[in-house]
Amino acid sequence: MQKPQYELSDPPSDGISSVKFSYSSPSLLLVSSWDKTVRLYDVTKNQMKLKYNHDASVLDCCFYNENQGVSGGLDRTVKSVDFNTGKEVILGYHDDAVRSLEKVNETGVVISGSWDKSLGLWDKRSKVPCLGKFTQPEKIYTLDAVNNIVVVGMAARQIYIYDIRNLSETLQKRESSLKFMTRVVKCMPNGEGYASSSIEGRVAVEFFDSSEESQKRKYAFKCHREIIDGISHVYPVNALSFHPKFGTFASGGGDGNVYIWDGFNKKRLRKFTKYPTTISSLSFNSEGNLLAVASSYTFEEGEKDHPPDTIYIRSISDNEVKPKSKSK
Repeated sequence: MQKPQYELSDPPSDGISSVKFSYSSPSLLLVSSWDKTVRLYDVTKNQMKLKYNHDASVLDCCFYNENQGVSGGLDRTVKSVDFNTGKEVILGYHDDAVRSLEKVNETGVVISGSWDKSLGLWDKRSKVPCLGKFTQPEKIYTLDAVNNIVVVGMAARQIYIYDIRNLSETLQKRESSLKFMTRVVKCMPNGEGYASSSIEGRVAVEFFDSSEESQKRKYAFKCHREIIDGISHVYPVNALSFHPKFGTFASGGGDGNVYIWDGFNKKRLRKFTKYPTTISSLSFNSEGNLLAVASSYTFEEGEKDHPPDTIYIRSISDNEVKPKSKSK
């Protein structure tokens, strides 16, 4: 009988910036860290298969396919690694930290977002991997992609939406409906829209269709807040991950809590047992039966003693993440 939750062995030795499951292999997990490493795990065997280094802290990573990954961070480098041979290839550079990376499966390209206020487009099959840099109005904090649509979350609460095939023209320019800094954006698996979260304990659910009727469906809600000794504490929502089958989503916050939300019916489905410290990243695997949870203090309260950086792998049953029947 599989345990409902276990810790991964050989975790990073410093803050965990990102955990991402493979698009195709449900047991492969890629992890980037402030300890300058990227680690590949087979979570079903609880085994680290590969570790490689950057020259500075790594802020994000993604799978290119199950045999190759891409990573970037404070060394400003976009690096590709072959998991079988360990061979590293530098695809190119940004002028400041690489903050966010995603593979766009439809076109086989990787998109990077940087603090240098640009998007980079990379094709590792090409002799010249950098297909272009596209200047943005603000620092990029987060991005995600679905069906050739890319959502970019920036400073000053700017959210731009692009078609990956034409990054020189914006499809939509939006201001976040959340009042504070955007922490993460994640696209719905069905391609209808995205969720975003802020440093101030809120999540917004938005839709791409700009018609008035569709825009009426958008909403935002408070979460990751608690009252301690009569005082209300509000925590950043650092992590979001959509369930691949049901389209419900998990949120993780500075309070160490992970919640499962039914965005269709605007209901909270579940609260998991509290984790030792801040949730820095979350990822459902491709089958939706595992959730990787990075419990890793993100210094929102400054330097202080904190629990060790840990990655938990949690078994997920359908009844934990399945939406209730749609309300009429």
